[in-house]
Amino acid sequence: MAHKAVKVRLSATIEDYLQSIYSLETEGERVIAARLARWMRVSPPTAWATVQRMQRDGHVALDAKKTVHLTPKGRELAESVARRHRLSERFLSDVLGLGWAEAHREAHIFEHGVTKVIEQRIVKLLNNPTTCPHGSPIPGTGATLDPSWAPLDTFAEGERGTIRFISEELEEDMELLQYLDDHSVKPGREVEIREKVPSAGLLVLHNGDEDVSLGLQVASRIRAERESVETGDR
Repeated sequence: MAHKAVKVRLSATIEDYLQSIYSLETEGERVIAARLARWMRVSPPTAWATVQRMQRDGHVALDAKKTVHLTPKGRELAESVARRHRLSERFLSDVLGLGWAEAHREAHIFEHGVTKVIEQRIVKLLNNPTTCPHGSPIPGTGATLDPSWAPLDTFAEGERGTIRFISEELEEDMELLQYLDDHSVKPGREVEIREKVPSAGLLVLHNGDEDVSLGLQVASRIRAERESVETGDR
């Protein structure tokens, strides 16, 4: 009953914007048209025009500072889109064996054919997954981002932790996503910060096998659970 509104037929573009806004809000980020333009790889005027169309259709609302907020209607639709996309990524990765970048790219196509019946079968087949391969919570599972997980750029040299989440924003850069996949910078991987050079905007981490270089801006969009210190409370 509560999901009737989700059956509205949306264009792929609007679905992508809904998912982007939803992801940014979930990550605690302020959503503005300029940020969406960078995320969607379009010009600011194009992003602004789409946001205005979404406002007209009741999917988003704008406050006095032009921050974009999902309306209840928009949130319901966004959660449906995000759920299909993240389940699709999980299926394409875990069952079909596609790499991260390929699974993310193909999920944008595959998700549009995921009906409620297929969705339920995927959930059962994968034994009720709660996150996508990159750690984003799948809507409807109750999973959330743990607020104690810290961005990698806040770690000091010598600190260790376990990667738990990679921002959806980074997923839109296929070359970067492939780089992270190739070097095992992924949820569940234990890492140690080997070097941090703020003046150069660079961070080097060790993933157990090799040293991996990341820009601090990229590192800021990857969250990890800090290793607890046994000799005292942190």
